[in-house]
Amino acid sequence: MTFFQKTFYFLVKWFFFICLKVYNRLSIRWGTSLPDRNVIVIANHCSNLDPVIMGAVFPGRVRFLAKSELFEPFLFGSMVRALGAVPVDKQDSQSAGTALKAFLKLLKEGENVLLFPEGGRSLDGKLKPLEGGAALIAMKSGAPIVPAFVTGTFEAMPPGAKWVKPVHLAVVFGETIETGEYISLGREGRDKLVRKLQETLESLEPLALELK
Repeated sequence: MTFFQKTFYFLVKWFFFICLKVYNRLSIRWGTSLPDRNVIVIANHCSNLDPVIMGAVFPGRVRFLAKSELFEPFLFGSMVRALGAVPVDKQDSQSAGTALKAFLKLLKEGENVLLFPEGGRSLDGKLKPLEGGAALIAMKSGAPIVPAFVTGTFEAMPPGAKWVKPVHLAVVFGETIETGEYISLGREGRDKLVRKLQETLESLEPLALELK
């Protein structure tokens, strides 16, 4: 990033962070120190607010895919782009192959990436069974995974809502998951990693609820 881009990124990051802390009384808990390299951050997903929260609270910049229409309001589009959003066409955002290539490219470039392994937003606020995309990307890249669970966003900004309600939000980060032991097992390793991620997110949910 250029000096201007870095400056704008930090201004946007702190703007969102302060808004979330003041308006939504955002609480954060860390489970471990972060690896000294780029990582894959995974989280549950039930609101458009989720990537904004993760981008605001994670120490480094995290890149995530977002539908191109999200960038149409110029000011907001510029802000979420600075925060880490990568615009994709609606059709491309639904293509597993496109997402896989995009995330692997970002990881190869040394970026942190944010993945929502449920494959889409939960329509009832509950954690859905995870799909295999995040595990596949982790195994192909060898990047460690930092799991997180977010609560309150479904109430604050459910699917279809245009405004954020002043609901208490909380995010809990879990222990880093190294992917090396799964890579050599092939498809079996991928299935095991998916189960590990599912169990990890399920275990983080009550910890996040305690913070609310």
